[in-house]
Amino acid sequence: MDTGKLRETANAMVAPGKGILAADESSPTIKKRFDSINAESTDDNRRYYREMLFRTQGVAEFISGVILFDETLRQNAEDGTRLVEVLTSQGVIPGVKVDKGAKPLPNTDGETVTEGLDGLRERLAEYATLGARFTKWRAVINIGHTIPSTYCIQANAHALARFAALSQEAGLVPIVEPEVLMDGEHTIDKCYKATDAALRELFYQLGHQRVDLPGTILKPNMVLSGKSATNRATPKQVAEATVACFLDNVPAAVSGIVFLSGGQSDEEATENLDAINRQASSVGTPWELSFSYGRGLQAAPLAAWRGKTGNREAAQAAFYHRAKVTAAARRGAYDKSMETTSAS
Repeated sequence: MDTGKLRETANAMVAPGKGILAADESSPTIKKRFDSINAESTDDNRRYYREMLFRTQGVAEFISGVILFDETLRQNAEDGTRLVEVLTSQGVIPGVKVDKGAKPLPNTDGETVTEGLDGLRERLAEYATLGARFTKWRAVINIGHTIPSTYCIQANAHALARFAALSQEAGLVPIVEPEVLMDGEHTIDKCYKATDAALRELFYQLGHQRVDLPGTILKPNMVLSGKSATNRATPKQVAEATVACFLDNVPAAVSGIVFLSGGQSDEEATENLDAINRQASSVGTPWELSFSYGRGLQAAPLAAWRGKTGNREAAQAAFYHRAKVTAAARRGAYDKSMETTSAS
């Protein structure tokens, strides 16, 4: 394992002012996204849509890396260029989602564990030859009356650590994603407790598996009220709770933290990221605090595109704008007035 190379890549992924585009939707997920705009989810449409985003002029100023789905890692652009090369030619780092999704965890109250460890070593070796430089694995933690259970948290943290160790063995930087979902009516305090428990167990397991933390990226949820909660927490409250939770649980050795948008609206995800970075600057934190957004970057360009080639420029402008304002939030320099500013 070349720890120097891993750390160099990890640092580049959280370069100041930049974040990561999560374009790793599985086939069923991207079909749902395309269904919402009445576009058919064909191989050609998926390739066209993702290539459209990747070729957005100037967006590499704000995007350091892109998480790809297995299909996309293997696809060629319309002109025959590999999509991986479309990214690397702009200095954008390609990565790939490697988990096989969340499956029911036996003997629990509807909880899940993410699968995909079987055969992972061989898949990672192939992904490295295809040009991937980092990987991602997502664990799902639900909040309910009796959950999350310690069993669920331990099972998912163990799988995340196994994945991370195997990724580094293959020379790939792991993004470990223990996502506490915002679905439900729970308070921000309940989210704090679940996130605290998930992170504490994750870093115990990463240490147990001898994972190199400076060659690792953490992709967590923000500490939020449930989506259906009344009197949801303000960005300031989210920032204070999130930074406090991470200072308690995340070792300083971790290269960076890239927050997921997790079902928040574009504006909410941007406002909360901005507030977190302002809070971090105020109290002092040892990590780069960035973003790895899927819907938070793609909802606007998807709506602008609507599956029509004639809307390409409008969709790219929408994507550029979201990347630009999200990068501003990543610096703690976002203002709502930016939402009315033209992407040009």
